[in-house]
Amino acid sequence: MDIGYYPGCALHGSSNDYEASVRACMTALGVNLNELEDWICCGASAAHCINHDLATALPARNLGIAEKMNLKSLFAPCPMCSMELKKANDAIQSNAALREKMSEIVETPVTGAVDVVNLIQVFQAVGYETIAQRAVKKLDAFKPACYYGCLLTRPPKTLKFDDPEDPTSMDELLSKLGAQPVEWNCKTVCCGGGLTLCDEDAVAAMTYRVLQNALDSGANCVVVACPMCEVNLDMRQADARKLGLTKDVPIFYLSDLVGIAVGLNAKALDLNRRFVSISDELKGA
Repeated sequence: MDIGYYPGCALHGSSNDYEASVRACMTALGVNLNELEDWICCGASAAHCINHDLATALPARNLGIAEKMNLKSLFAPCPMCSMELKKANDAIQSNAALREKMSEIVETPVTGAVDVVNLIQVFQAVGYETIAQRAVKKLDAFKPACYYGCLLTRPPKTLKFDDPEDPTSMDELLSKLGAQPVEWNCKTVCCGGGLTLCDEDAVAAMTYRVLQNALDSGANCVVVACPMCEVNLDMRQADARKLGLTKDVPIFYLSDLVGIAVGLNAKALDLNRRFVSISDELKGA
């Protein structure tokens, strides 16, 4: 299986452990990632505050590169990136004047023909049954709280992915692999990652709420598919402990658990770089 790959700024920077995990997992599943040539930042979080055309042109340039490479699908592991790419793609596809304008700005044809997908959708394309058949280790030690956060399912009219209020796609995959996902109340509640630089007290409170609800619901870890959520939930636990968090909570990427199931070790998945240490039992050792 060949697919286009847009790592975005986070996976080539502060969250390069996520890229290590994604690449190792995809290789094990036979998914070939074709990274976009000369990709640029998609403008997530800031561009729309400055210039609407810029906010569309930044992801449009990446989409144009994907079309030039004859890619049918483009995988963006960061939900913020995939959301920005999909918003631009849909807008360009449905508006002839915008297509012409963006193609002129980015100096390459952009038609909106590329299908933008997130991490879970790549696993769905591989097939949950196929992944389960390739598994060599049962994830019976895991009781994960599957955390979807703000952007995997929202805005729903753009993403059209899972149930925006009660998503289950991660839970279903991990159940196939022997894990026991818990029922909990905060699977789509914001963790506060976007406020990290401006309101640390609010972030600590929001992080505490998510993590404590996971513990209260019987989870022994939290599983995410977003680099910002992972960093925030992992590095803010010292602050959350001051608010009453009863114990540390290991944070995993979804690709970590799938990787463990198909036989990858902690080194291949870069599991040793987390702020909250992960036990040997959960590392798959």
